[in-house]
Amino acid sequence: MFEFLKSGGFLILPILISSIIAMAIIIERLITLRARNIIPENIIGRAHKIASSGKKPTREEVEKIRGSSLVGKVLAAGLESADSPRHIMKENLEETGRHAAHEMDRYLTTLGTVAAITPLLGLLGTVIGMIEVFSVITKMGVGSPTDLAGGISTALITTAAGISVAVPALIFHRYFKGKINDFIVRMEQEALKLIDQTSIKRTLGAGNAPKPTPPAGRPKAPRQPMRTGQ
Repeated sequence: MFEFLKSGGFLILPILISSIIAMAIIIERLITLRARNIIPENIIGRAHKIASSGKKPTREEVEKIRGSSLVGKVLAAGLESADSPRHIMKENLEETGRHAAHEMDRYLTTLGTVAAITPLLGLLGTVIGMIEVFSVITKMGVGSPTDLAGGISTALITTAAGISVAVPALIFHRYFKGKINDFIVRMEQEALKLIDQTSIKRTLGAGNAPKPTPPAGRPKAPRQPMRTGQ
């Protein structure tokens, strides 16, 4: 294996480093982007239960939901602004949702870059190797076909290495992107559900509020009996 990498030339080194980076990102994202870490059902149920109760959540309840997961951060932002107008609550949820989406996208730009550049590095190594082979042919003639085939084979090693790194990196990049989109859609659904719950409770609470008693008017003077003519 070492001889195989050694024969690939100096461009094998950045390809090898890129493969290590890609592997580390893939393992980290596989662990992080699990449904129980992003959208745990028990946290979603707890947030909706608090919202449907109509009571103002305590600071401890909000912080417990926020610290549980990414969807907890989004729903906690909604619970904090439950007493605010609907558009304010929606803005807070959207802002927190953008931060959550950015956090889920962490390292994926790097993974996509690895998938894009490693085939180019491999192709560059092959081009450099072929230039060297033809330079030798120009100076010393064709020589042995075996030596010529060996030189071309060595030049193609970097391309094979680059593609071997790029293919799994691209597959996992697309896989993670699709998974993140699914999580974002689910978060949006739960956020809208939370908005509707708090709006309904606010409307019902306003309808059940005691009506103010009208101010007492000035007492009417007693009516005088009509006098009849004598």
